[in-house]
Amino acid sequence: MVYDAFVLLSFGGPEKPDDVMPFLRNVVRGRGVPEERLAEVAEHYYHFGGVSPINQQCRDLLAALRADGLDLPLYWGNRNWHPMLEDTVAQMRDDGITHALGFATSAYGGYSSCKQYWEDIARARAKVGPGAPVISKLRQFWDHPGFVEPHADAVRQALSTLDPGRRATTRLVFTAHSIPLSMAETAGPTGGRYTAQLHETAGLVHARSAAELPWDLVWQSRSGPPQVPWLAPDINDHLEALAGQGVTDVVVSPIGFVSDHLEVLWDLDNEAAETAEKLGLGYARAATPGTDPRFVTMIRELVRERTDAQPAKRLGTLPVWDDCPGGCCPAPQRRGAR
Repeated sequence: MVYDAFVLLSFGGPEKPDDVMPFLRNVVRGRGVPEERLAEVAEHYYHFGGVSPINQQCRDLLAALRADGLDLPLYWGNRNWHPMLEDTVAQMRDDGITHALGFATSAYGGYSSCKQYWEDIARARAKVGPGAPVISKLRQFWDHPGFVEPHADAVRQALSTLDPGRRATTRLVFTAHSIPLSMAETAGPTGGRYTAQLHETAGLVHARSAAELPWDLVWQSRSGPPQVPWLAPDINDHLEALAGQGVTDVVVSPIGFVSDHLEVLWDLDNEAAETAEKLGLGYARAATPGTDPRFVTMIRELVRERTDAQPAKRLGTLPVWDDCPGGCCPAPQRRGAR
């Protein structure tokens, strides 16, 4: 198979205050979420000047890939904000691209983290119409050393900022984006992929961090109506439970994320940090890979797996596919927020 381009697939985010509400309407389109709820979420963005860091992080990642020697034309398209994927696909068609490799800024399986990107690609190609390039999505990378090792180093660095005299009462807490239980417990060949992969990543990061701390995997960034069950416990509830168990300090590692975008900054650096302060817990948040050279090189290696049939670099044992089985990771049933 000949591939003639690379496209970065991401979520997108506002870059000025006037972008915030239109962006949020894109995120929840078709879900019946009331404007007042969007206005509440918008305040998280306004707290940071109406700018999400994610778009700049994508620009930085593309620049790092160029410097690392990825020898393909590089493109970038988002799900929810400019540059929108359909505009990028149209530009690729006009540039004569016929078959690109797509890299999504999510390491894991599941609907929102994987299959929805396939849907984004199909929708963009349908909108562009004849001549739209084929886009083959690169595999998930939750257990690639280029993803695991930067997280492990970040855990070590965060731990070094806490009081070593309280190490016996320090705990390591991994976080990822919560999802509805109906999505997490999907039956079939890919059922439970998201949670299983996250547990494997947590174990791999813990082992390579040499932290020798007890650890937990918990959840953050829950949304949607309260009557719909989501993965729990939430990070804030978990911090309260740990404080009640005599834990004095926590290292929080957001292994569910590849960069420090707004959900990391708001949910962990603001809300969880405030919860820890109220509880009297020492708190250190580990960084995400971002443009760590090992992560950047990982992306080039994923490309070479497809272009040059290079062997996959993997630390885990769970199955992974280039092309997911039919019927995997169905979309959640949408309900209006109340």
